[in-house]
Amino acid sequence: MIRDLFTKNKKKQAITIPSADAKNDVPEGLMTKCPECKEIILTKDLMKTAKVCPKCDHHFKMTAWERVECLFDKDTFESMDDHLKTENPLNFPSYTEKVESDAEKTGLNEAVLTGIGKIGGNEVAVAIMDSHFRMGSMGSVVGEKITRAVEKATEKGIPVLIFSASGGARMQEGVLSLMQMAKTSVALKRHADNGLLFISVMTYPTTGGVSASFASVGDINIAEPKALIGFAGRRVIEQTVREKLPEDFQTAEFLMEHGQVDAVIHRCEMTEALAKLIELHVKGGK
Repeated sequence: MIRDLFTKNKKKQAITIPSADAKNDVPEGLMTKCPECKEIILTKDLMKTAKVCPKCDHHFKMTAWERVECLFDKDTFESMDDHLKTENPLNFPSYTEKVESDAEKTGLNEAVLTGIGKIGGNEVAVAIMDSHFRMGSMGSVVGEKITRAVEKATEKGIPVLIFSASGGARMQEGVLSLMQMAKTSVALKRHADNGLLFISVMTYPTTGGVSASFASVGDINIAEPKALIGFAGRRVIEQTVREKLPEDFQTAEFLMEHGQVDAVIHRCEMTEALAKLIELHVKGGK
């Protein structure tokens, strides 16, 4: 009797281990886990909400082309300066290989996509940074592409939008990277001198030299919810000022409260908000 009881328990505890073939039946990328609330979401459903978690409202990082799909009137966007490619001016080890690898993964020639398109029927020039390419760091080609996009907008007399998503200046290019802060800012100043609109949209993350240059000098500065925005890292600042910083320090909401950002706009409302701002500018200029 006792022996039979143990035998039955063993049978109840038996489990079936899925075969390797069964595991491979689940397509890669079918599901996405939210890093904020840990909810498991069908990737196709996540794309329908512009990569915003339907449970906790977490804004996932977007690729440049995903933003194009969300922003522009259908079939109106045309990219520009796709031929520009980064060199390795300091002969930094493995730098060229890493850039080429990111180009292959993202389909971009650099960490920013630039072009001309229409939002709400009005033509705009745009620069959309992509943090999937070298963490969106700003090297010489990124600065050149943004500058050319701004100059094209000035030439055509149209507004310019810049979506920032960057870890800052690209250390592998040294001072050449830092020079892009001044170059992009000067182009935007000339754009402003012509009475033309510049809207800066800061997304997660907007840090370092990007936050200290073109990202912060928009006629209108907008941020996505909970976007990380700042120059130096939190730990560096705390060690420098010898104070404990607020929990929400360097978030979009904190910056808006302290007057550094004009509005925090949900991604699902971003296109409509931008269309209205552009329309007001275009009509106001006539």
